[in-house]
Amino acid sequence: MDYPLTFDAQARERRYQLLVDAVSDYAIYMLDADGHILTWNAGARRFKGYEDGEIIGQHFSRFFTPEDRAAGLPETILRTAAEEGRYESEGQRVRKDGQLIWVHVVVDPIISDDGSLAGFAKITRDITDRRAADQSLFAAEQRFRLLVQGVRDYAIYMLDLEGRVTNWNAGAEAIKGYSAAEIIGQHFSRFYTQEDRDRGEPALALASALRDGRYEREAERLRKDGSRFWAHIVLDPIHDERGELIGFAKITRDISEKKRSQDELEQARSALFQSQKMQALGELTGGIAHDFNNLMTVIRGSAELLQKEDLAPEKRRRYVNAITETADKATALTAKLLAFGRRQSLKPEVLDLGTRLDAFGEVVSRTLGSQIDVRLDLAPDLWPIEADAAELETALLNAAFNARDAMPNGGIITISAHNLPEDNTVCIALHDTGEGIDPDMIERVFEPFFTTKPVGKGTGLGLSQIHGFAAQTGGHARIASTPGEGTTVFIQLPRSERLPDLAPAARSAIVEWDRLDVLLVEDNDNVRQFARAMLGELRAEVTEADSAEAALDLLAGRHFDLVFSDIVMPGMTGLDLARRLREINPTQAILLATGYSREVAGGEAAGFHIVQKPYGAESLTAAISLALAT
Repeated sequence: MDYPLTFDAQARERRYQLLVDAVSDYAIYMLDADGHILTWNAGARRFKGYEDGEIIGQHFSRFFTPEDRAAGLPETILRTAAEEGRYESEGQRVRKDGQLIWVHVVVDPIISDDGSLAGFAKITRDITDRRAADQSLFAAEQRFRLLVQGVRDYAIYMLDLEGRVTNWNAGAEAIKGYSAAEIIGQHFSRFYTQEDRDRGEPALALASALRDGRYEREAERLRKDGSRFWAHIVLDPIHDERGELIGFAKITRDISEKKRSQDELEQARSALFQSQKMQALGELTGGIAHDFNNLMTVIRGSAELLQKEDLAPEKRRRYVNAITETADKATALTAKLLAFGRRQSLKPEVLDLGTRLDAFGEVVSRTLGSQIDVRLDLAPDLWPIEADAAELETALLNAAFNARDAMPNGGIITISAHNLPEDNTVCIALHDTGEGIDPDMIERVFEPFFTTKPVGKGTGLGLSQIHGFAAQTGGHARIASTPGEGTTVFIQLPRSERLPDLAPAARSAIVEWDRLDVLLVEDNDNVRQFARAMLGELRAEVTEADSAEAALDLLAGRHFDLVFSDIVMPGMTGLDLARRLREINPTQAILLATGYSREVAGGEAAGFHIVQKPYGAESLTAAISLALAT
């Protein structure tokens, strides 16, 4: 006997029906035991296309494709749900307009109170868009897989967290020689050389990729056959959508050919550089020979004439003066060569550049004559620089003389200076309004003995001195020129953090002596005899030693007022001797002599008095006086 629903039960039934009818994203409806439709909600109407009156009472098989109906799929669904208590699947269904859609289906049996099958509850969701997205993603993944597998110039593969190979493309097989079956599951360290494995490079590569987000380098790697090749390697960590590390992506390219080409190019450059160096050396040798032969001609000729017994005193003085002047020219030429080779012994001091250039402008204006208009353009508050003042002025004079020669009919020379904050330097520029330099020659102007002047009008060492001075001072020189418009020489020098001493330099007191006990240390017999004679003329008693070791033996049992030693000697150098004496007797007066010394050029002789060869009586007296006064 059926009992009518109570009021509360009827109310709950209505609310449940309202809930089901309100759902629009899911088709929720009932089937009887045979599969006929009993109810129809808004969701079913929306994506199946049928109104209630069109579909209620119809069999649910009408939603299936002809192929599925022919295969008995509707009956299978009902039977499975009844026997197993649930049926769930995805498949294609047919809308009212004939359009195919993809759906997710759940069918549950409805059992009455007496345990008999009353029908089925069917819930369907339209997943057409999701299915299309999945298919697009799958197609994209397939295309990407084909792309990666098709690449043969790059080895592209993945590693797990421990560094084992998890996949392998055709490029990896072509470059490294392993098939996928041989290498998947193996540790990637087998591609490294034994030296790299001993240094722990594989682990460092993984750690660097994790720390920096990327690891990249060029290095040697091993093929399956044991041969080595140069590889460019990129290693990136891979994280999933939750940010968790799942492995590493590794891309390797064989750059052996590129490396070989680079090596061949470098060899070609080295050969070209060697050729250019030999050409420059040849020009340098020829230039030195030419200039020194001229100087020696004067000296030898004057010396031969001095040997004539009946030579008049006036001519004798003239020839002696010629020898002295020519020797000074030879000394100046040597100084220019040393400056070009950055081997000049500089005496740097902190300079107030504005004051120094202002005074230089006045001097050079008087020197160059009235046809040359010398102008100054100095920025305010120029930074101080630390340089050899004499060499700086020599460099500027060389540039000024070149400018004068480029303006035979007169012109303007502008000396300017300004700070360069971007690289903490000061730039001095000397610009002329002269003829300019041909572009084909501009790159060679700093070479020794290369000159744009006519034969006999220039030595070719002026600009090389500028180049050498700037380089040895820690800066650089360059030149810019436009034919017909003029030339600018730039000297860029580092800023000094020290302040210049603005007080006038105090002259060292000249020390007088009646008798001076000197230990002369010189390995060259001729130079030692000359130095002994000159010291004798300066009222000095001289004891000779031909080596630093012999000098130490003499000093062990005797005191000397002055130790006068050459720097460059075999065995212990004069600088080594000076340092040893400074340890033994800090008050010992020491004077060192050199024509050129690497130690002096490098600043290692700082703190010792030095006289430059060739020296004369005047320069030697001044040097001795300074050494004794200290």
